[in-house]
Amino acid sequence: MSEAPTHIPLNDIVEETPSGSVSRVPSQPTLFNAEISTSGDHNPHQHQEHPPVAAHPVTMGRKRGNSSVSRVDIDFFDPEGVHQLQRTLTQQHEEEKVEGRRSTSSSDRTLGSKSDEPFDFAKTLRRIVRQREEHNIKSRSLGIGFSGLRVTGVTTANSYYDTLGSLVNPKVIMENIQAARHPSFRNILSGFEGVLKPGEMLLVLGSPGSGCSTLLKTLANHRQEYHAVEGDVHYDSITPDDLSKHFRGDVQYCPEDDVHFPSLSVGETLSFAAAARTPRVRGDASRKDFSSGTTEMLATIFGLRHTLSTPVGDNAIRGVSGGEKKRVSIAEGLASRACIGAWDNSTRGLDASTALEFVRALRIATDNFEQTTIVSIYQAGESLYEYFDKVCVIYEGRMAYFGVASEAKQYFINMGYEPANRQTTADFLVAVTDPNARIPRAGVTNQPRTAAEFAEYFLNSKQGHQNRAELDAYLDEFVGKSDKKEAYIESARAEFAKNTRKSSPYLLSIPQQVKIVMHRRAQILIGNKLNTGLVLFSYIFQAVIIGSVFLNSPEATSAYFSRGGVLFFALLFSALSTMAEIPALYSQRPIVARHQKSALYHPFIEALALTLVDLPITILSTTVFAIILYFMVGLQKSADQFFVFFLFLFIMAMTMKGWFRAIAAAFPSEATAQSFAGISILMLTIYTGYTIPKPSMIGALRWITYINPLKYGFESIVTNEFRTLDGTCSNLVPQGAGYENISLANQVCATVGALPGEGTVNGDRFVGLSYGFKWSDTWMNLGICIAFGVAFTAALLIFTEFNSSTSVDSAITLFKRGSKARAVKATGDDEETGATNEKIPEKLASPTSPTSEKIAAPRMTDIFSWKDVTYIVPIPGKEDRMLLSNVSGYVAPGKLTALMGESGAGKTTLLNVLAQRTDTGVVTGDRLVNGKPLPADFQSQSGYCQQMDTHVPQATVREALLFSAKLRQPPSVPLSEKEAYVDKCLDMCGLTAYADASVGSLSIEHKKRTTIGVELAAKPKLLLFLDEPTSGLDSQSAWAIMSFLRTLADNGQAILCTIHQPSAELFQVFDRMLLLRKGGQTVYFGDIGANATKLISYFETNGARTCLSHENPAEYMLDVIGAGATASSAQNWYEIWKQSPESVRVQEELDEITNGNTGAAVSTEIHSEFATKWGYQMWELLKRNSEAHWRDPSYLMAKLTLNAIGGLFIGFTFFKSKDSQQGTQNKLFAIFMATILSVPLSNQLQVPFIKMRSVYEIRERPSRMYSWTALVASQILIELPWNVLGSFILFITWYWTVGFENSRAGYTFLMMVVAYPFYYTTFGLAVAAMAPSAEIAALLFSLLFSFVLTFNGVLQPYRELGWWQWMYRLSPYTYLIEGLLGQAIGKQEVNCAAIEFVTITPPSGQSCGEYMNSYISAAGGYLTNADATSDCQFCSVRTTDQFLGNTFNIFYDHHWRNFGIMIAFIFFNVFLVFSMTYIFRIHKGSFLPSFKRKKN
Repeated sequence: MSEAPTHIPLNDIVEETPSGSVSRVPSQPTLFNAEISTSGDHNPHQHQEHPPVAAHPVTMGRKRGNSSVSRVDIDFFDPEGVHQLQRTLTQQHEEEKVEGRRSTSSSDRTLGSKSDEPFDFAKTLRRIVRQREEHNIKSRSLGIGFSGLRVTGVTTANSYYDTLGSLVNPKVIMENIQAARHPSFRNILSGFEGVLKPGEMLLVLGSPGSGCSTLLKTLANHRQEYHAVEGDVHYDSITPDDLSKHFRGDVQYCPEDDVHFPSLSVGETLSFAAAARTPRVRGDASRKDFSSGTTEMLATIFGLRHTLSTPVGDNAIRGVSGGEKKRVSIAEGLASRACIGAWDNSTRGLDASTALEFVRALRIATDNFEQTTIVSIYQAGESLYEYFDKVCVIYEGRMAYFGVASEAKQYFINMGYEPANRQTTADFLVAVTDPNARIPRAGVTNQPRTAAEFAEYFLNSKQGHQNRAELDAYLDEFVGKSDKKEAYIESARAEFAKNTRKSSPYLLSIPQQVKIVMHRRAQILIGNKLNTGLVLFSYIFQAVIIGSVFLNSPEATSAYFSRGGVLFFALLFSALSTMAEIPALYSQRPIVARHQKSALYHPFIEALALTLVDLPITILSTTVFAIILYFMVGLQKSADQFFVFFLFLFIMAMTMKGWFRAIAAAFPSEATAQSFAGISILMLTIYTGYTIPKPSMIGALRWITYINPLKYGFESIVTNEFRTLDGTCSNLVPQGAGYENISLANQVCATVGALPGEGTVNGDRFVGLSYGFKWSDTWMNLGICIAFGVAFTAALLIFTEFNSSTSVDSAITLFKRGSKARAVKATGDDEETGATNEKIPEKLASPTSPTSEKIAAPRMTDIFSWKDVTYIVPIPGKEDRMLLSNVSGYVAPGKLTALMGESGAGKTTLLNVLAQRTDTGVVTGDRLVNGKPLPADFQSQSGYCQQMDTHVPQATVREALLFSAKLRQPPSVPLSEKEAYVDKCLDMCGLTAYADASVGSLSIEHKKRTTIGVELAAKPKLLLFLDEPTSGLDSQSAWAIMSFLRTLADNGQAILCTIHQPSAELFQVFDRMLLLRKGGQTVYFGDIGANATKLISYFETNGARTCLSHENPAEYMLDVIGAGATASSAQNWYEIWKQSPESVRVQEELDEITNGNTGAAVSTEIHSEFATKWGYQMWELLKRNSEAHWRDPSYLMAKLTLNAIGGLFIGFTFFKSKDSQQGTQNKLFAIFMATILSVPLSNQLQVPFIKMRSVYEIRERPSRMYSWTALVASQILIELPWNVLGSFILFITWYWTVGFENSRAGYTFLMMVVAYPFYYTTFGLAVAAMAPSAEIAALLFSLLFSFVLTFNGVLQPYRELGWWQWMYRLSPYTYLIEGLLGQAIGKQEVNCAAIEFVTITPPSGQSCGEYMNSYISAAGGYLTNADATSDCQFCSVRTTDQFLGNTFNIFYDHHWRNFGIMIAFIFFNVFLVFSMTYIFRIHKGSFLPSFKRKKN
């Protein structure tokens, strides 16, 4: 790399001299030698205006192996903050200075501050070092040496996606078993050797899937996910085993995603990491001072002070920006004071200026904290590359180069390859490993071509020998030296707290970990107040509803059944509400796993902290719930009974929280956990002893009650309530006409437990006989409940500690079974998640291999222009914000126009405004085609590729393109022509080999190609809009996409495309550019020119600095206009543009387009809103939905198995129910429990509905593909057959096992298999239609469904409902259960069980029959001994109609009426699905405009 001339503004970004020596000298000499002079005239803000390009002034500093590297000042991100920090420190006392500003690293590097202040950091750090020496604190650092490194992984045997058919296909099942028994292995990496020393930064480069992430993980000692790691890796004299077991915190691996707790603030996130890694010996500072000092220092250095109290945020919670989140990740990594840091593709999705700041931040950290840093980056810019000491180039898992970064380019040129014009060094190094992208040097023929040849060439080269020599020197000096090992261990052990185990990798003792993690858990709850508030609200709401349903229950036998019901509900609600926590527990798993690997705390501590912090919240919610419910219902008013009720409610809530959390900890995937939890709820609920009393249970399943904690809790609260209850008899037998004057001695109460001659029934005896419960067991039950709670919590802690992994999807491209196009060789790169594992055999479309003859997209002749476009959005409670300010420009056919600017400049906003995709705010200005107004179907005539690749993941690539072609091309085009055009688009997009691959399994690059293909398949006539088509791609994929767009443009397509972070090479692909700065203001619009000459000369002639010969013009212009978080510009480039001759010329060109004869007005081709008829849209959507369902076997199997297991379980629980009173009641509950299965089934079907709707809203609706009504109709129609099949399975497994009559099966089948699934499907979708997300849909559904279940007359019989009887009439399940039950068991005899007979003594001289006949004829019932004169055995119910009518208001004769009402409810639900979708998702603006507050 050629040395570039220095220029003055860079005087404070310092670099080291090239040096051949290898040095591991610690940095104390710098601190004890003469003071470092600082130039007095230095302006601390100058360096922000111009980033270092390639200036090489000499500086002080430790010599480092073979490097010539850009350096960064400590005050780069926040000069003010650093200087303020210095002032603060100057004012403190000597000891305070030392202790309050402890370095966050265990190194003693100078922080090289330069300032006009009389104080600088160097002095402070010298004092810190002296202080450390006085306290005998040893510093430590780690290098890495590795040789013969080989990593093997398990490959996936087949690469077909599963369908419901393949899941049950015996041939496929055998193949899978075979693959599991004999897995195949492959080398991910082989033959790696090299050395990296403290203070050095290594850049790892390679194509996606070449093994970059694997190298980082292996060097960071994260080996668990690989089959084997062979060869030697040395961390000085420490073995990888020792490092993993005892000093894990000294090595950090940061994945590319920033995973943090979203509701924690930045300050809380950093101070937690600092607190968890606070050393024992800290001089005189307390732990709290140390962590707050560390946090303040890191926040200052990384420019995060203004965000300390801002939440980190995620998709749901607004937080800091992407660049700031990256810096939080770095600061968190540094707060843990690790010696080695590995950063995996951390610049993904950042714009060029933010990416550069990220690497600068790492450079500061590496230099000042003596760290060893390894980074992998896609699309690394030149200025970014210059911060690295060494580079490693990986070619298909082999080491193509490892050595000095500044020599790499020349090495490959000497090998026989040459870089493209202005290609960055990093892009050139990656391109060399791609046969389709590298350019052989003219005249050289013997250059290596395969990965093996590259690796061998390197080993035999001068650089290879140097690398080996450096490694040997390192091994001699640092490896196997017991004194060095002892020194390291002594330094490390000195940091561990007093009571930690000698072998533990964690610095803090268990109690200290519990303390800080509990503190963090409390902060998470405080940060997420809404969630906590909603939980409390749901408790209060349910307590009020249930309390009012059972309001002031009378102390009479008529309310005995209701009292049992309300106690059962109280227990169930507090116990089961925890199931909603399962998704949150899965979302935090990756965070806890990362913290465990960083040795911050044991994972089980997080589970323990969650349980402990949850205690007071559970106490609060249980107290509120218990008080409201207890006193509204009017349960026994004595203090001891209330407290026993409260105690069991609380213990059961904690026990069941332990149970559901343990389930979440035990299973790797959320779906499995949810299914298991759902089935466990069914078991726990049925076997509590309320729905089926213990005496009625069949022996084979009775054991479940003994392992059901709810049973013990229920027994205790029921006996607690009934033990003091002496209920007045509500149904004395006989009574009424003719029995006015008889005495109590000749009457008896027809309630279980009644004694002859008594007018009340003892509650204790009632529950003993009905349920088999005893009050004397209460305290034993309490002990058992606590034991369950302890056992579940212990299981939770054990699972959390040992099962911290999450189920990771490996990035394998999956194909349709039996597809012909298997030209793609699957190499199954398991470790590169998100990266492709496929190598495309065909040549990619690129300028070096023109594919013009392939392209046959329609040529365009129309010019799209816009003039003075301004966009203003209202912000509630604040002034309106202008996002675009008078932007003008045009896109000509055959031209590729770039839309550029920093993050937040309004690029995507302008694209959306031009494409007519905004629905808020006010847009002014003209948008024209050929100078005439836009045609009505402009959205149909233009294509728009969004940054997010939103597709139906189960569809294949060909299906996705064909769907677009069928629905967006006019119906006049024959289908064969559309299919032929789709094949052409597949060819153009380089997707032919992937035509039968499922879109969801593609790599980022191929998803992006599919997005473009879907738009091309619609044959856009006017132009193609693209939003950031290269975001998140590696440089080769980005080049492939851009060269493909270039080819399209060369064939007459008009393209407008936003782009960030383009390399110089990519930038040259564009013809014209519109550059915006923050506020949507135009800075430049016009031609870029060959090698960007026109653009550069515009800026240079208007007073910008000179663009250096090897500088990237894209980065240059962003730097000049002051883009980036820490940059600013002295000139107002917006004003300069407005007055420039170039701006005048653009206005003239626009006037010419508008007024001149540039072409005829574009006619509207599609006069309706959509290209195709409604019925056709509906049919295509149905086909797509049915394929998506068929290819999602886990969803369908969950649906079908839940029905099967539920049916069998309920069926065998109520197996062959007898015809006694209790048996009849059991049949009632068998039907009730079967209908409850609709809750999990409805929650399940909401997820695909919402996912498909989001595809429509994000991409298909703005493209006017099809009507929303067609989408909703197809969603309903596709769910129904599967749910009917599920209900059929339920019916088969349930109806006959319960023992219903064969002759009654027909009507039950109609209700259960047709009306029931139609009802819950449409109801579930109606709720999903008004919910923004699946989580909220589940909450809403359970809330609304609790009404349906509470008021259907089972939990609280109709006659007891009182004020709520109107809700009974409104609840659909009233009619479902009445229809099912009335039909199934109506018009039958009841034969009482022995326990259900009551004994009556007739007046003397009368037989039982004579005494009871008139009562029996009036009220029903029967006698077994009519001729006896004493001890008449009377059963109060003779027919099921009498039992159902009196108790539950259920009548056999209503069954057809009930079926009709259910059908009416189904139609009402369908209406709701459509109307809710319209109100919540389609309609924009308010329905009540007159109520809106007018602005002045």
